[in-house]
Amino acid sequence: MWSLGTPDGNTAGTRTECQQLGSSNSPVGLHAGRVLLDVQFSSAHNDWPELRNATLRAEEEGYDTTWVLDHFDGTVFPGGDRDLLECCTLLGALAAVTSSIGLGTLVANVANRHPAVLAAALSSAQRISAGRVRAGVGAGAAPDSRWAREHHDRSIPLLPLLSERHAMVIEQISILRGTDFMPVIVGVNSNDLATVAGIYADGVNVRLSSPKAHEYVAAARDASDGRPFEVSGWTTPDDHASRAKAEALDIDRLILARLGSLSD
Repeated sequence: MWSLGTPDGNTAGTRTECQQLGSSNSPVGLHAGRVLLDVQFSSAHNDWPELRNATLRAEEEGYDTTWVLDHFDGTVFPGGDRDLLECCTLLGALAAVTSSIGLGTLVANVANRHPAVLAAALSSAQRISAGRVRAGVGAGAAPDSRWAREHHDRSIPLLPLLSERHAMVIEQISILRGTDFMPVIVGVNSNDLATVAGIYADGVNVRLSSPKAHEYVAAARDASDGRPFEVSGWTTPDDHASRAKAEALDIDRLILARLGSLSD
């Protein structure tokens, strides 16, 4: 059975009051009362019954939001052994069996669907969940990256220029703004996309193990120009260095990604 720790019995949807720094019961060891604690489970390693049960447990234990992956081929992940569940379909299913935990995509690749289709799918999940969806979007991979194999295998074209892929993110955000309101977060791996997030989105997400995470956070915060803007970071539960970095970056939301089998 998986275990990430319990956020001290708080209800989802509020800022979790963590144990004091260093407490053995704290799932993250961050400063109390300031960081929302989230979880992410992998459909590259688990099927619907395991994902449903883990999400219900996370809801019961008080995690704020659960996030789903957006890929096709589970073998792009170490140990992945199956095709992933389509992310918005999975959000709708989770929305139907939960009542309070937030639901998000981390991140929906703008190359995977026509922007109107992704907007309609996320809007549907938002309506089913009664307003609990957070739309995380990303620019996707370059055609020559290791992540591009799943697209080449399915004859899905990828734009070669980074600027073109960033323009698709901006277009996707614009279309999402015309649907049911939901916070829009951009997952970033460059200063340029972090700036896009700061200008157009409601938040930014970074991989905390990236050596440039602090640069991306600074670029997004600068571009947000003082308006309300959420900074989140993701890491695996056992990456203590990234947890320390999360505290140093003063992030608003920490996502603990369990990217493996939930039966281990």
